[in-house]
Formats: sequence, structure tokens, C-alpha cells
Amino acid sequence: MVISNKPLRFILAALVACLPLMSFSNTEKDSAHVQTEEAHGAVSEGHHAEPTDVKSKIKAFIGHHVLDSHDFTLTQDDETGKYYGFPLPVIIWDNGLQIFSSSKFNHGHSVAESNGNYYVINHHDGKIYKTDAEGTITEDEATGHPTNVRPLDFSITKTVVSIFAAALLMFWLFSSLAKSYAKNGGIASGIGRIFEPLVVYIRDEVAIPNIGEKHYKKYMSYLLTIFFFVLFLNIFGLTPLGINATGNLTITFSLAILTFLITNLTANKNYWGHIFWMPGVPKPMRIILAPIELLGVFIKPFSLMIRLYANIFAGHIVLMSIIGLMFIFKSWIGSSLSFGLSFVLSILEILVAFLQAYIFTMLSALYFGSAVEEHHHEEGAHH
Repeated sequence: MVISNKPLRFILAALVACLPLMSFSNTEKDSAHVQTEEAHGAVSEGHHAEPTDVKSKIKAFIGHHVLDSHDFTLTQDDETGKYYGFPLPVIIWDNGLQIFSSSKFNHGHSVAESNGNYYVINHHDGKIYKTDAEGTITEDEATGHPTNVRPLDFSITKTVVSIFAAALLMFWLFSSLAKSYAKNGGIASGIGRIFEPLVVYIRDEVAIPNIGEKHYKKYMSYLLTIFFFVLFLNIFGLTPLGINATGNLTITFSLAILTFLITNLTANKNYWGHIFWMPGVPKPMRIILAPIELLGVFIKPFSLMIRLYANIFAGHIVLMSIIGLMFIFKSWIGSSLSFGLSFVLSILEILVAFLQAYIFTMLSALYFGSAVEEHHHEEGAHH
């Protein structure tokens, strides 16, 4: 089996170009920030009030773990308050391009200055707002939302770094696999041999049964890309780096949109005929059912988006909460139970990482199959 890496490169390029842009404008989840507001305390002149009790610290840590941020924070010294990690570049458009290191924010405690402009990260939504030298944030009395100007944010966040890392890793792995096939007469060599069974499985058990022998090849590049892309991002999310890309609604939305576009742009006339004018159904009923069928076209990618997001996001919350119980119990019985349970859940999360990548790929293949299916029916029978 020879894998053509040209379509793969195209899809990878599309993913790399699309996903970071989709995630730039929504680097944090408002709902999770609301959960951690009490832990952070009020912001006064650009500074955070640090949580003091154990439960609040755990709550704040979980909030930071599942949310995107402008830096990688590995640990913090409670005595000195010093953070250990590394910053990421902040890129914003505010009357011109402003580029500076996120270290200027001092993890949200300081006001960042760039070319005479001042910016602060608001702890309510995690977004960057323009402010004054004191870091003043004014809020709307009715909604409580900041009224400060919010510049266009193109920053390289943790999620964006993980997207580029997954894309580059995939490009290297599967380019090497394709070259080894060409060099060794269709036999994989090197690290590509580890992934060959997965490639064959996606082809033989996902693509061909759901799309068919006739049409599956044109979708293989996308199906392989989406499977390994989601898988690698899920695995990255299990590392201590606090990456939660597939638990970010904008990322899963972007992936679902890609599946939606490919499904509908490659669909044949039978697909649209069964949506707008279903054969074998009385004509008055066709008029009633057509809007419902059309609504289903948009519900399918929505279900893809929510399923992946909810499973990964909830998994992180549950796992981090159980780990946090070790610090609350402060006893060898409670801590041991929490450690054992968190270890079992970590193993389960690895299974979920593979399972969610498989489900997303399988459903995408099902949608592609329905789009290119050739119906052979009589007028009186509805397929």
C-alpha cells in the first residue's frame, strides 16, 4: 500500500491555517472563568488577589489547567510566588502590530507596555484589553463585561503551539512512512511501522465499509489526518503541560466545519434529493419533512463538535478534581485512594483519547458515505 502524501500535505496546511485563526479570538472559556473567579479574587489595577485556602487554590489550578493561556506554567513556589515555565509571544493589532513577550503580564499580575500602549489580561474572560498605566478595567453595570477596547488578538497561545506541534509531527511521521513505502517496495520501515496498523485499520474498517470501494480513496487523506490530529492533541492533553486543545470549543468547531464542508461540497444529487424531495414519501409530507432534513445537515457537525469537546473537557475536570482530593484529605487513606483512582482514570483517559479520535473519524466517514451513496430504488420504496 502506497500513501500519497500530497493530499495529506494539503489537508495539514488547511488545518494549520484554519485552526489557529479560529482559536485566536477565543482563548478562554467564559463559563470556566466564572467558576474560578472566587479563587482568583477581584482585580484591582491589573492585579489578582491570590487564593488562600486549599480548595480555592485547587479550583484555580483546575481552571488554569483546562483553559488556554499565553504562557506555559509548569509549577509555582508558594513561598516566593515565583512561577516556573516559559512565556509565549503576544501578537495583537492595535493601530499597528504589537508584538511582545507574555512575560510582561507576569501571569496576569502586571500591566504590559508596548510602544506606549498598555494592556492587561482580564481574569474574568482571560482576554487582553487595552488599559492605562494603572491597569484600570471599567465594567458595564448591567452586564458586568469590560468596556475597555479589546484589540484583535493573534497571540501564539498554548493551544496554538499544540496545533503546530501536532501538525509538524504528523507531517514528519507520514512523510517518512510514504517515503519508506516508495523506497522498500511497499514495506514500511522505521517509526512509521508503529502507525501502519492504524492507517490500515482506518482504511479497511472505517473508510471502505462506510464510504465504499468506489469513492473512499478521495477521502482517505482527510480521514487519516483528522484521526491522528485529534489523537495527538488528546495525548498532548494528558501531559503536565496543561494543554487542552480538543477541550476547546473553537477547535472542535473548526474540525466539525471541515467535515461539514467536505460532506456538502462533494455530495451528489441523490444526497440532496433525499433531503429536499424524498422518494417514496407522499408529496405533502415531502414539503413538511424537507426543512427537518435540512436542519439535520447542520445538526450532524454540531453533534461532532459537542461530543469531542464535552468528553475531553469533562475528563480533564474529573481527573484534576480527584487529584486535588489528595491535598484536601491530608491522610494516607484518602490520599492513597485518590491516587489509585486518578491513576485508573489516567489509563481510562488514554483509552478515551483513542476512542474519541476513532468516533470523530467514523462519523465523518459515515457522513461522507451518505453524501456519495448511489441510491437504486423504485419510486415506491424509500431507501
